[in-house]
Amino acid sequence: MTATATPTVLTARALLLDMDGTLVNSDAVVERIWRRWAERHGLDADEVMKVVHGRQGHASMAVLLPDRPMEQNLADNARMLAEETADMDGVVAIPGAPEFLAALRGLPHALVTSADVPLSTARMAAAGLGLPDVRVTAESVGASKPDPEGFLKGAAELGVAPAECVVLEDSGAGITAGKAAGMRVVGVGPRAGSHGPDVVVRDLTQVRVEAQADGILRIYVR
Repeated sequence: MTATATPTVLTARALLLDMDGTLVNSDAVVERIWRRWAERHGLDADEVMKVVHGRQGHASMAVLLPDRPMEQNLADNARMLAEETADMDGVVAIPGAPEFLAALRGLPHALVTSADVPLSTARMAAAGLGLPDVRVTAESVGASKPDPEGFLKGAAELGVAPAECVVLEDSGAGITAGKAAGMRVVGVGPRAGSHGPDVVVRDLTQVRVEAQADGILRIYVR
């Protein structure tokens, strides 16, 4: 799927936003840390990178090291999160993200991220982005994307039915989670197109939101 040549209009009552790859470009640090992890475990780094985007770290480890006890994955994940939170080198906003978030001020929206509170707070700050008032982080859920729990919690916190939400996501795990939650998904960036979003954009400069008097949000995608 390629970026749409003519505008597409979606309607919703709330937007649910992923962070990494959608609002924040953290690929540089994710690559550094996960490639080091792959080397430590004798795994092909390129294959590892195909798995880790969008998931909580322990969930990625469970896929990559299926025979390892979950307690070890959780402990390893805690170390990885600390490493990631300390490394903001190269973390920047996705093009259009500051303007997009500014346009959502006062409208129903939530951050739904696989990062925990310290990491999401640090990355949004490093990218110069304000945090939405409603946030669903790793601490908020019992299951990582591609499970839909995070998106369903975001919708519930906003008081909006899942079918009336639109998700913005970049990863296969996140797009699968949004679809499983019964939501429409705008895919953002180069990873998104091959995972079946409803529409895909290069970045957030191609997305515009307008609020109608009846509370409906019109999302223009081009």
